Amino acid sequence: MSQYSIPLKYRRMENLHIVFWLFKDIGWCLLWKPLGLVMIIPTLFISIMIAYRTRDMVSELCHNLAITFWISANSYWMISEFMNFDGHHVYGMVTYKHLAIIPFLLGVFCLAYYYAYWQPRHPNEVETL
Repeated sequence: MSQYSIPLKYRRMENLHIVFWLFKDIGWCLLWKPLGLVMIIPTLFISIMIAYRTRDMVSELCHNLAITFWISANSYWMISEFMNFDGHHVYGMVTYKHLAIIPFLLGVFCLAYYYAYWQPRHPNEVETL
């Protein structure tokens, strides 16, 4: 049986990514705008780097892209609240906060592609889940 292992330098980066993500969300929760806004940069950058480094493994890539889209949606939502345009209407009952659904859905589509399309067509690939 094959085993997937993460190189130590990548694991450290992933762990640091979690720290940045938590500080971003703490900034949002406590309305500390500078902290929340500044933490978007390293959180998003590292998630993109992790997705790039796992690009050769479809399972990892799809899940890491979903995380990147999640962070993007979450960051946009936070910015819309911090800048007080979250409740403004775009069209009809749709507000700017609702636009966060776009990156959320892109993440769902990444996972749907993997589970509904790619995985069933590649049953002998080594899985990392």
